[in-house]
Amino acid sequence: MYVVALSQPCRNPAATQSQQTKPYMQSEKRKKQIAILGSTGSIGTQALQVIAEHPDRFEARVLTAANRWQLLAEQARQFMPAAVVIANEQHYEALSTALADLPIAVYAGAEALCQVVESNEVDMVLTAMVGFAGLAPTIAAIRARKPIALANKETMVVAGELINRLCRQYEVPILPVDSEHSAIFQSIMGEVSPIDKIILTASGGPFRTFTREQLESVTPEMALRHPNWDMGAKITIDSATMMNKGFEVIEAKWLFGVEPSAIQVVVHPQSVVHSAVQFADGAVKAQLGVPDMRVPIQFAFSFPERLQSSFERLDWFTMHDLTFERPDTERFRCLALAYEALHRGGNAPCIVNAANEIVNRAFLEGRCRFLEMADIIEKTLQKATFVKQPAYEDYLETDAEARRLAASLLSPQ
Repeated sequence: MYVVALSQPCRNPAATQSQQTKPYMQSEKRKKQIAILGSTGSIGTQALQVIAEHPDRFEARVLTAANRWQLLAEQARQFMPAAVVIANEQHYEALSTALADLPIAVYAGAEALCQVVESNEVDMVLTAMVGFAGLAPTIAAIRARKPIALANKETMVVAGELINRLCRQYEVPILPVDSEHSAIFQSIMGEVSPIDKIILTASGGPFRTFTREQLESVTPEMALRHPNWDMGAKITIDSATMMNKGFEVIEAKWLFGVEPSAIQVVVHPQSVVHSAVQFADGAVKAQLGVPDMRVPIQFAFSFPERLQSSFERLDWFTMHDLTFERPDTERFRCLALAYEALHRGGNAPCIVNAANEIVNRAFLEGRCRFLEMADIIEKTLQKATFVKQPAYEDYLETDAEARRLAASLLSPQ
């Protein structure tokens, strides 16, 4: 389904079925060739598990990493892609030497990330890179008419309007990989009526019951212990501050074409209901499952089919309590700041994303307190130059300016 079609759920699915499946359904005799941008991260490694589970259906055509060249080399030896890319050019020689005995092309640098997804042999691009760095290669993949399995939510946060426009222009489908957006997508499949409300569930993170006084003393080690999900460090910290949920609100607006007021965040600590959709008649459809990212990854790879898997199943007789709460945007102000940026529009979400990347890293490195992160993001949003209708170049300038501002606001150590 094209991202533009996601914004128009009232379209007749029967009339658009060939349109929905043509871009990414492959011949039964040919395995789907997948480029994984960010193969050494949490999503990337789980995507490779999905590929290993279905070697008759999928192949890893391209693998990329930012810095972890040793793991990238191990993955290359196991999955034998046609090419690998290490974004940090300082690791090129080491990676190239490690793979010298294999017929695998080795590239390095940001430009190589954009070029490698344009290969005629690539059938789908999984964007699993972290942060703003995923924007340029995602745009390159769209312009090369490659279907996108979207795990890099920052792409839609920073430049959702631009991505939607490019997807319409090049007729490229986006399949959401985030568990919440995959759940929403699955809930609207087959529907011809518009969405009344999106119920976006959130675990609440490790500090859901903490008082503000307790949050004052939160450490990176505490924040990295997520109660339900096994994720990378950056997204785990974002989950602890609930900025991750704020980003998902922005992503949902662009993926599904709804107003911010129609996206309701609901804290659901058990992470069984991955998200839901309410329709005009009051009916609600939800997608449930165990908290396992391999499930939405596999669904994005195989859509519109559902493939058999060995993944854990939901045990209905152990689910004694499913609870739902309102989010506290006073304790977790990052969620409120994301909504504010979405209401402002323009480059405001780009500003928030850039500032968040700075404070997230600073917190992990002990240079910023937990509650201070929201303060710096808010001040950066107030100080950065606002652009109402940004072009791609504006996003680049905004990202750089917001990073400088946020870095200048960090408390001296």
